Amino acid sequence: MNERMRAICDAPGVSGFEDAVRDVVTKLLEPYVDELWRDRMGNVIALKRARAGIPSPRRLVYAAHLDEIGMMVSHIDDAGFVRFRAVGGLDARTLPSQRVTVHASSGDRPTLAGVIAAHSGWLGTPEDRDRVFPIDELYIDLGRSAADVRGRVEVGDVVTFAATLDDLSDEVLVGRNFDDRIGVYCLVEAMRRLGPVDVDVYAVATVQEEVGVRGMPTAAHAIQADIAVAIDGALPSDTPYARPEQRQCALGSGTGIYLMDNRTIGTPQLVRGLIDTCERHGIPYQRNLGGGTDASEIQRHGLGAWATTIGAPTRYMHSTVQLAHRADVEATVALLVTFAGEAAGLLPADWR
Repeated sequence: MNERMRAICDAPGVSGFEDAVRDVVTKLLEPYVDELWRDRMGNVIALKRARAGIPSPRRLVYAAHLDEIGMMVSHIDDAGFVRFRAVGGLDARTLPSQRVTVHASSGDRPTLAGVIAAHSGWLGTPEDRDRVFPIDELYIDLGRSAADVRGRVEVGDVVTFAATLDDLSDEVLVGRNFDDRIGVYCLVEAMRRLGPVDVDVYAVATVQEEVGVRGMPTAAHAIQADIAVAIDGALPSDTPYARPEQRQCALGSGTGIYLMDNRTIGTPQLVRGLIDTCERHGIPYQRNLGGGTDASEIQRHGLGAWATTIGAPTRYMHSTVQLAHRADVEATVALLVTFAGEAAGLLPADWR
């Protein structure tokens, strides 16, 4: 890892509350682009213009979402235990015994450490030992008195998981929010490496993707892209949980190119163009069937755009132990940089 990746992955940024990670990304992008601004939804939009002499350059969008799944305080009981609601796609099975950080809006401490309490085996019924406790039955224990908690925490305060970026092995990284902070890192790194190209390249760090792809529409409306590539986690199925017929991507075997997902059918000409770029330049890639990404809103906004998604395969997505392989991250960056130099020749001459 490097310090840029750590800064991006460790900054808090639950959907709708992306300020801290947005500030990190803004600072990292600013030296490498010609314009940078924030739209009314909170998306960061950066533009690196086409090289001089290109008349009416096409518009290429690279987009990765800033937000991570998390929680919001919904109630503080008389004993000081904190109830919460999910923000984004939390899986209740993963929550008990997790350490969390409450981002307090009151008191003299901006963050408070807590734990999501696991059900004690000697309480409840035998059936409780075998069931998944739904989110509305779970609570956060801050290890503080009720008066102390109520003096610091308010309903509406945001809660993130406390896990940080780390090396799991020499090649594999682990973190709580690789969906989609690894994508954001690839976006930033690609803009750092990008030389003169024949298209206007827009780097968009979007908000509120995890709660229904809410941030991308305003950015898509403003940019009116011709070609768009979202950057998100590909879905590896190289674990014992997957049946043989479910296996498509593997960690360490290259960037995942989305053929389709739950919201988008990747534009076939763009998918073919990305694959051809990989094959010409020796960039390892895999074919991926994904979940749902910002590509859907870019593809369908305004006059429409060719769109799909690429990204490093991410094991155990929407958990606090998400895994990514360094080689896949590098392959994703390499594809973004290389494709920007070839995108202008992909669209038909009569494109309008």
